[in-house]
Order: sequence, then C-alpha cells, then structure tokens
Amino acid sequence: MAVKLHRCSAQWVKINAHPCWKVQKALDEQGIEYELVKGPLRPSKRDQLEQLSGQRKYPVIEFEDGRVYREESSDMAARIRAGELLTDTGAAGPTPA
Repeated sequence: MAVKLHRCSAQWVKINAHPCWKVQKALDEQGIEYELVKGPLRPSKRDQLEQLSGQRKYPVIEFEDGRVYREESSDMAARIRAGELLTDTGAAGPTPA
C-alpha cells in the first residue's frame, strides 16, 4: 500500500525532537516506501492539510485508499516501529465520507 507523508518543508531539521523528522525516520527505519509531501511551515497556511485531515498539525500520513492517520508524533513513530502502520485495525484513521 502506498502512503504519503505530509510534513513541514523544514526537511533539514533532523533532530529527534522534531515531529516530522521523528515519523519520517521511523518510516525509513522500517523500509516503508512513501511519497514526501512538503507543506507550509506556518499553520495559518495549511488549509489543504486541514481539508485532508481535519486539523493543521504535521505530520499526517495519507493512505492510498484515502484514509488519513494523525496522532502525536511519538505515538505515530511507535506504531510504525511496531509494524502496525499498514495493518487494518481501524486505528489508522477514519475512512473518508
């Protein structure tokens, strides 16, 4: 299943405290292929992200079937590392209306 990682455009920030990097690094470590979708740094400019996920915070993972997944980045990274990102448990986000 193809996924898209919606993250901020500050790709040069590679510290563990940065939410976008934390999730991107977990995806890389698990060998999960993803398309990187860089978005605006300023929350006030994240209208498209809000339309997609219902909120303006990064990171967001979008699945091929239209579902989106958003939690605190530490929880997202833990789920990815546990191998549960691509499982169909219903916890990966709501199905689109």
